[in-house]
Amino acid sequence: MSFEQKFHEMNHHCSHRWSNAYCQAKSEDFPELNEEKTCSHYKKGEYIFKEGAKPYGVFCINYGKAKLIKMGSDGKDQIIRLAKEGDIIGYRSLLSSDRYNASAIALEDCAMCFLPKEMFLQIMMKDSNLVMEMFKLLSEDLKNSDNQMTHIAQNPVRERVAEAILFVKETYGYEADGRTISAVISREDLANIVGTATESAIRMLSDLNKEGVIKLVGKKIRINDLAKLKRIANIND
Repeated sequence: MSFEQKFHEMNHHCSHRWSNAYCQAKSEDFPELNEEKTCSHYKKGEYIFKEGAKPYGVFCINYGKAKLIKMGSDGKDQIIRLAKEGDIIGYRSLLSSDRYNASAIALEDCAMCFLPKEMFLQIMMKDSNLVMEMFKLLSEDLKNSDNQMTHIAQNPVRERVAEAILFVKETYGYEADGRTISAVISREDLANIVGTATESAIRMLSDLNKEGVIKLVGKKIRINDLAKLKRIANIND
């Protein structure tokens, strides 16, 4: 099935995306929700929204993967979040009535459903489940942001690279072989997750590859020794 065919199929059957743990809504809201939402697709590398722009609604990823990036004071991009199918993005700025704090870019071809601000807030006002889910999302985002800032400031690059690999794995999972991460993450993107120069990230990846902890397969990463990777990342189960 081509991407276009899959997009049209998911566009037609995307109600379940809005009812998952990230974007719960009462079933009685579905007809109105489906009438108000619009769905479109974005090519790899295309902006979904840009930092500093005014939000007019929220996006739910129906198909594909995306990254949220923020430009630092040094002019370098920092990846602050990775998003997958079913995730809702753009809600923080909308809820705070502020401009987008980051940009969202398609990591691969994506299908996105967009729900206008008025409709989203209307559903929230009458749906306590959705309000609680938004609180959970905001709390999780704040926790992840605090952890990321601490790790960037205190942890050595090797440890942060190992943690970034695990972060990508936890977000997107494995392919059918149970070892290869199911996402194509460029070396630059990995460096932007870690908060280091691309050259440093490449060097650390090469070291981990030589040690047999991971295997670099083109732009993909296969984890050969998960336990050792966790030890390098200083993560305790």
